[in-house]
Amino acid sequence: MAGQRSWTDELSRALDTEMALADRLFRKLKERTGNPSGKGVVRDSYGKGEQIAHEICTEAARALDLDVSTDFAGNLYMTLPGEDRAAPAWFTGSHLDSVPSGGNYDGAAGVVAGLAALAAFRRAGTKLARDVTVVGTRAEEVGSWFTGRHSGHVGSRAALGLFSEEELDSAVRQDTGLSMRRHMEQSGFDPKALFASPPHLAPSRLKGWVELHIEQGPVLEREGYPVGVVTGIRGTVRARDAACIGAYTHSGAVPREYRQDAVIAAADFIGAMDQAWERVLARGGDLVFTVGKLYTDASVHALSKVPGEVRFCIDLRSQDETVLQEMAELVQRHAQAIGKKRRVRFEIGPVSTQHPAVMDATFRRTLMEGCRALGIAAMDIPSGAGHDAAEFAHVGVPAAMIFVRNANGSHNPDEAMEMDDFALATRLLAWFFTTR
Repeated sequence: MAGQRSWTDELSRALDTEMALADRLFRKLKERTGNPSGKGVVRDSYGKGEQIAHEICTEAARALDLDVSTDFAGNLYMTLPGEDRAAPAWFTGSHLDSVPSGGNYDGAAGVVAGLAALAAFRRAGTKLARDVTVVGTRAEEVGSWFTGRHSGHVGSRAALGLFSEEELDSAVRQDTGLSMRRHMEQSGFDPKALFASPPHLAPSRLKGWVELHIEQGPVLEREGYPVGVVTGIRGTVRARDAACIGAYTHSGAVPREYRQDAVIAAADFIGAMDQAWERVLARGGDLVFTVGKLYTDASVHALSKVPGEVRFCIDLRSQDETVLQEMAELVQRHAQAIGKKRRVRFEIGPVSTQHPAVMDATFRRTLMEGCRALGIAAMDIPSGAGHDAAEFAHVGVPAAMIFVRNANGSHNPDEAMEMDDFALATRLLAWFFTTR
């Protein structure tokens, strides 16, 4: 195998050495994008924190003498030239934004691993057959910052020509009230040029996309594996701005049969969806259901009021397209039936859909071969979370993902990836690029 010819003791030692670079980058990211409250990091999509993270990685890439560029959406490309510059290139990386008060490794681990691998190739004098480009994508966590109609994963979709101009104005930052278009402009990018030009990444330019990412659940931790090879990524059906509208009335003066209680109606709706989830699991289906936000208006609600409005979001995920369609239809049916029963009105609002993505079977086999060759204990694992890798798979680019064991979950300040596990996963990523 080509990988066995290209993999040398010198490259192995170089990877060990470059873990110091990875550690420095993680420390710098945490120090410069830390939440002033002390809770995790804040790398807001098309905001100050994300920009700082891109600047840190740009500085590191230039120090490694990599080719550095950006596209009109602000995605960062850091390339180690290969022997055949015209050949389709390997692409790796992940996002550099975070959720509010997020962890330091979510997304960033993939970019740092890519840079560490390229640094090791440089140090060992390893010449690869084709270019390897590390990408820092923009606004993968856009759903945590922007409300309104958008389909997530802005950076990767923009690079692939999947982003629509309508999203620029329909997506609005919750904390600033400004549109995505305005935030992109304030970050120094040109959304007009984005739609006046061909997509930055044509699928024919890519040999494949291989994304390293921390696992965002507990499976690797509980099963005792440092590394996972991802089988597929769940698709989603999401309603980001749903509401139940009833009527505010006096809590002591209005009998039950006259009330239009939005809280009780919303609770009925959530309970009905939970029961539907249980039925899907009982028949062996794949599904997760979450109401991630549920709140009344603090400027209006009171102890002595029947609540007249509740706002919430819906997040449905499955590897089965049919299950997603079934649950999307149930959302509408339950909203209509419960609205009638409780004398309220449900406004589900815009619903965005992302299709499930299957990871490339050949890449998965190669990664497992690499685990055996390198003595890395690994397991197959599905991804419940969405990733940029799904967007590449959807346009026909062969895609794969490597998960790194991570305690305490993700999307919180307590992510606990061990650097020894990260080193093993980075070694596997580098090994993969030497195979062909």
